[in-house]
Amino acid sequence: MPKSSFGKKIIYQKRKEDTHPSFSFLAKKRGNSMKMSSLFTIYLEYLEHTKNVSPRTLANYELWIMRAIHFFGDPKIQELKPLDILEFRKELRAFGLCKKTINYHIIALRSFLRFLLKNDIDCISPDKLELAKIPQREVHFLQEEEIIQLLLAPRIRGNSELQIARDQLILAILYGTGLRVSELISLQKDEIILGEKQFSIRGKGSKLRSVFLTNSAMQKLSHYLNLRTDDYTPLFISLAKNSYGKQLSRNSVEALVKNYTKKIGLKKKVTPHTLRHSFATMLLKKGADIRSVQTLLGHASITTTQIYTHIDDRFLKKVHNLLDE
Repeated sequence: MPKSSFGKKIIYQKRKEDTHPSFSFLAKKRGNSMKMSSLFTIYLEYLEHTKNVSPRTLANYELWIMRAIHFFGDPKIQELKPLDILEFRKELRAFGLCKKTINYHIIALRSFLRFLLKNDIDCISPDKLELAKIPQREVHFLQEEEIIQLLLAPRIRGNSELQIARDQLILAILYGTGLRVSELISLQKDEIILGEKQFSIRGKGSKLRSVFLTNSAMQKLSHYLNLRTDDYTPLFISLAKNSYGKQLSRNSVEALVKNYTKKIGLKKKVTPHTLRHSFATMLLKKGADIRSVQTLLGHASITTTQIYTHIDDRFLKKVHNLLDE
């Protein structure tokens, strides 16, 4: 199978006939061998309109699968063989991608192939696409005293009162709820009702879950909203002159956490996800059951949550001590 040059920016123009594909269109074309790009257009619309995946997930799947189509030379789907996937893996590795990122490409291809088989399109079995084994990732989290220092950090920077209030609330919510950055920045003012200690959020996979605020976060929220005299709808807005009032970006939140970490003299790398890890770790240390932590984090699988049980042997010891009760 011919290979195209890899690594350059991929630009994919949809053909007119693929602009609004449907399953009837798919059925009509099924007798003929269709190219991967034509089928992929239909799959993208399925993800967007039927599965309601997030824009970020949609963009990632488009990147990963179009990268594969570009590498394969856009063959007819029946021409794709397991050995082609193996060559694609090699190319990704040669391009410098890590095993985890390569696995993302394979997972996306698996999902695409499952969709095709589900709709009676002949193609290779997704079960033939194995994932590379990767070591269990190391989870970084902060100790309780480090959390306290970080939550107070905005006050020692000489910021405006509004920025202090905003940044303290961001840190308090990241640690006190375990929200992902994407979930945090998507919050709107009208979704938060003062006086109520909980709200709902749509997380990964468009799944709805309840989020609960600590008393400290509630106080910070009330103070922050009292300072907000504008009509902007995002809960967390940019205060920079050139973007004032716009929804705070992921990069801004990551930079904010990094800067405050540096300000208090912490030598370790701290990201918003570190605070999510710290939230889960602290709950388990204090005796929360793993199923509840799974629900609070919005994990689809308990396996994802189980990484936190290996952080501290005291958790396992506490469980084992139940035998003596």
